[in-house]
Amino acid sequence: MALANARKAVGAAAGIAVHVAGLDWQGIADELNAHGYAIVPGMLTADECVAMAAQYRQASLFRSRVVMSQHGFGSGEYQYFRYPLPSMISALRQSLYGPLADIANRWHELMEMEARFPPDHADFLARCHAAGQQRPTPLMLQYGAGDYNCLHQDLYGEHVFPLQAAILLSQPGKDFEGGEFVLTEQRPRMQSRVEVVPLKRGDMVIFPVNHRPAQGARGVYRVAMRHGVSRIRSGSRHTLGLIFHDAT
Repeated sequence: MALANARKAVGAAAGIAVHVAGLDWQGIADELNAHGYAIVPGMLTADECVAMAAQYRQASLFRSRVVMSQHGFGSGEYQYFRYPLPSMISALRQSLYGPLADIANRWHELMEMEARFPPDHADFLARCHAAGQQRPTPLMLQYGAGDYNCLHQDLYGEHVFPLQAAILLSQPGKDFEGGEFVLTEQRPRMQSRVEVVPLKRGDMVIFPVNHRPAQGARGVYRVAMRHGVSRIRSGSRHTLGLIFHDAT
């Protein structure tokens, strides 16, 4: 209730920026380093989740729709937003990018990867657009009973920001059953490790797009990550996906 009142006082988009600035970013970085993901509880209010999920039916907001079964991606569908993004989604993308860029730069240094990321998202998008990656990648996913999302990575071109986020817009146990968010981690010469990430409506999970650094006996090495969603047993599930690089 306090979060909802604060958002109403300053406006939803401005409230998002204030909320993000006040997050425990050192704790988030520690969770990402230790487990490969971090949960931010209550990133959106219940009313914001309901309103955002309802946007799925507004065709004018989106540039394309993908039916997963037609491409072997799973079952269900998703839509990519078009520019200009809705104000809430734009505020989330812009405000999250800065602190995530700090983590991303530390990760790339540890993994001895050349790319570094500017502190402002507009500057990073300019880099993407100059390379022909001009299509926005924030998306909304819709699942019904029996639907699922195969393990995958969201790579859309030469320039890849190494972290992304997803916000669950539906209420587990009420709107749907099943549909757990799943991460897999492939370490060199080891079998894959699986994490089932517990999310409530409004929770945000931050996770790697492709690789993350891990400490081994001989130093730091790269761990390959994939993510997906298990089968929806009943009901319907909506999720907002926030990817920080644009697509070709």
